[in-house]
Amino acid sequence: CVSALVALQSCQCLAWKPCPVIAWGAENQQVVAGYSDGTIRVFSISRTEMELKMHPHGVAVTAIAYSTDGEASHWGDVALGSTAWLYLGYPDLQPLCVLVTCPKYHDFGVEGGELWLATSSDRRVSVWASDWLKNKCELLDWLSFPAPASPEGLDSLPPSLAAFCPWEPGTLVYVGFGMQKEALFYSLRKKQVVEKISLPYFATSLSLSPAARFLAVGFGERLLRLLRCPASDPQDYAGHDDTVQLCRFAPSGCRLLTASHSAVLVWELRGG
Repeated sequence: CVSALVALQSCQCLAWKPCPVIAWGAENQQVVAGYSDGTIRVFSISRTEMELKMHPHGVAVTAIAYSTDGEASHWGDVALGSTAWLYLGYPDLQPLCVLVTCPKYHDFGVEGGELWLATSSDRRVSVWASDWLKNKCELLDWLSFPAPASPEGLDSLPPSLAAFCPWEPGTLVYVGFGMQKEALFYSLRKKQVVEKISLPYFATSLSLSPAARFLAVGFGERLLRLLRCPASDPQDYAGHDDTVQLCRFAPSGCRLLTASHSAVLVWELRGG
């Protein structure tokens, strides 16, 4: 695996640049990352170097994602930059996750160019349909998952994370502090949890492969778990020396990017 270090700063969020696979099977290996000092950095994975650094925020950048079309527009507390990433700026809540996809909207009775979701530190998940060129944004669903009133044995609450499921259209996967340590599959059509997968600990990071039925989950116990869905025997990896704060599959599904406090690792995935 390959690692990228930024001295004295913690990588808070990252995203792969969406791009088509070119003729010989390689892809434009580029990621954008947000850091604890408010900077945004763009890295070339193939050249293992930083291509761009910006400092648009005065506080830590906690959520970041590429738009599917890269058009620039603004709507409320959400800003889509001209360089094609989407970030949240809630004044009182820490945004923890932003993800964008392009589904068929007629199934949900809404119109837009993109479907995106955001999670926050109070275990809320909101799902939106947006047309950025027309400055339109419509709320599709608003979720709040139950949790114990007084957490036991935890110094701090784990993050609330969600992702659209590539192999089950209209379904999102949620992990966070709750009644059980588990990943929940929630159907936007049925408005209910349709599947649960038990986890050994509360998750600190989550990613779903766009190319195969794989789920990657990171934990504070320095563990990365790879699961095939439906649930099967997990594959556990201990390559980090700190909490696995982030994990992201590449658009091809052939690589997995994970990050701890000061290191970003790129894993090669072989086999299906």
